[in-house]
Amino acid sequence: CPFRGRRAFPGAAWPLPQRAAFPRNAYAKFSGAPLTLNTINSSWRAPKDVPVLISEDIVISQPAKILNFLRKQKYNADYELSAKQGADTLAYIALLEEKLLPALLHTFWVEAENYCSVTKPWFASRIAFPLSLYLPGKMSREALNRILLTRGGPPLYSLTEVEAQIYRDAKECLNLLSKRLGTSQFFFGDTPTTLDAFVFGFLAPIYKVCFPRVQLQEHLKQLPNLCRFCDDILTCYFRLTVSGKMCFFPPFCHV
Repeated sequence: CPFRGRRAFPGAAWPLPQRAAFPRNAYAKFSGAPLTLNTINSSWRAPKDVPVLISEDIVISQPAKILNFLRKQKYNADYELSAKQGADTLAYIALLEEKLLPALLHTFWVEAENYCSVTKPWFASRIAFPLSLYLPGKMSREALNRILLTRGGPPLYSLTEVEAQIYRDAKECLNLLSKRLGTSQFFFGDTPTTLDAFVFGFLAPIYKVCFPRVQLQEHLKQLPNLCRFCDDILTCYFRLTVSGKMCFFPPFCHV
């Protein structure tokens, strides 16, 4: 039976849409799951844990459980992977979380120019008043606290040192992903898998959102195979609007 998937941008438990919803959306596309996506625009009524998958009377809220449920329904993008490839998938997802996510959070929520000119107005426009005056700032503070909590220990004592390190780590992660992808269409050959969904979910916002400060974006654009990877998935699996912009992205860069 078709599934109804709910996702929330503002009001979500995590301050980046692609962090939870976007990789799962890509996975559903890759596996052929008949998923209907509904965006939650009311932060007052948004569920605490998003994205949420509803199938008849079953409600599943944790991202890992959503993927497991889809696999049990025979929507499995990884059925051709070997045990080693499955282990590699888990290792690379952990790498994304550890090395790329902090810089992604910083780019969207901590870098002042990006936050004020792109992230804050984008999110505020999707949140009902008066929460639009409060939630973006709260999410920005949560992102900074997350970065400092996970990456702010010795020997990195100042915010400047932490920022420099997280961007070094992110660029190293992008280089490793580029080397692993090589000339292949996807990470394990000609068919997209869970790893492709996660990598795409992290890379596409970096690649496509128009920020005034583009340190990470500039590095990504120096890795043409990763850019081609994003372009191919956007073209093949995600519908564009009439204007050529993705409906779930903020101001979009044409590259």
